Amino acid sequence: MDLQLKDKVILVTGGSKGIGHGISVLLAAEGAIPVIIGRDRKSMLEVVADIERSGGKASFAMAELTDPEQCRLAVESTVEKFGKIDGVVNNAGINDGVGLENGNYEDFLRSINRNLTHYYLMAHYALPELKKTQGAIVNIGSKTSVTGQGGTSGYAAANGGRNAITREWAVELLPYNIRVNAVIVAECYTPLYDRWIKTFDNPEEKLKAITDKIPLGQRMTTAEEIASTVAFLLSNRSSHTTGQLLFVDGGYTHLDRSIS
Repeated sequence: MDLQLKDKVILVTGGSKGIGHGISVLLAAEGAIPVIIGRDRKSMLEVVADIERSGGKASFAMAELTDPEQCRLAVESTVEKFGKIDGVVNNAGINDGVGLENGNYEDFLRSINRNLTHYYLMAHYALPELKKTQGAIVNIGSKTSVTGQGGTSGYAAANGGRNAITREWAVELLPYNIRVNAVIVAECYTPLYDRWIKTFDNPEEKLKAITDKIPLGQRMTTAEEIASTVAFLLSNRSSHTTGQLLFVDGGYTHLDRSIS
């Protein structure tokens, strides 16, 4: 299926690592131009170079996403370079372990800013261009918003907010034919996930205990599988889909795990 994404300019926050990297690479393979937004210049340059070596197009813009002004400038620089924005993928974030019992006000607020506030900022600053192109927004979310995890109040709250603004924006942006959806992730093996697994005394045993509970195939979701759904939601092939939370998780969140 041709997703008709050729030369579509798509902002991807955190698009040089983990799930974001998978999204950037797949979008470029589909002919789109991912513009990676983040603060790690080295990794962004590497991803852009890799995409270009593969015959694709990509770009990047530096921004500390907790800084509203840097978010605004990243969007402006993209418009100056390409003349348009066709889509936004809000992806950047980190499960920073700010809990209720062991957390505090300052860390909780910082977690919200690291994991939710920039979703609003990027969409807000890109909106004038999205209205011109009748583009699309895809927010990446987490199962913690519906299952809880324990010890991660900030991240769970931020992801609940991601779900809520997805549906809120879908309503608000109906007059402009801008579609807004979310892809909810459960267990996807990324460098951050690898770092977390290695904090356990027996990482391999812990990983097996998790994957054994994933109903479909008893394996992790891949970044490419998440990216494929993101690309579909950005494309006109999903032209009547908006306000949806799509769980790309092998059934982990909603299927009875006793079946595995």
